[in-house]
Amino acid sequence: MQTILLSREEVAKRAKQLYENSIRQQVEVDENIGKMVIIDFESGDYEVDETGLKAARKLSKKHPNARLFGIRIGYNVAVSFGGVMERVYK
Repeated sequence: MQTILLSREEVAKRAKQLYENSIRQQVEVDENIGKMVIIDFESGDYEVDETGLKAARKLSKKHPNARLFGIRIGYNVAVSFGGVMERVYK
């Protein structure tokens, strides 16, 4: 099987589409707001945890070579360095 290398932008695009189309409805509940969801866009698997690192480690055990993408649940950015993270309501 030949591996196709995707750009970071394409990985992000695919992961965001997966989040919007199927994952958001499952994870965007009050107790998860502000947590990180890490997505393996190829398998569709994901993990939710307080930090992206913890979630990524859990997911990497299932899919060791996966390219992962993180989204902060309920927000438009994953992190903010001196800025403001705006809560997104959908």
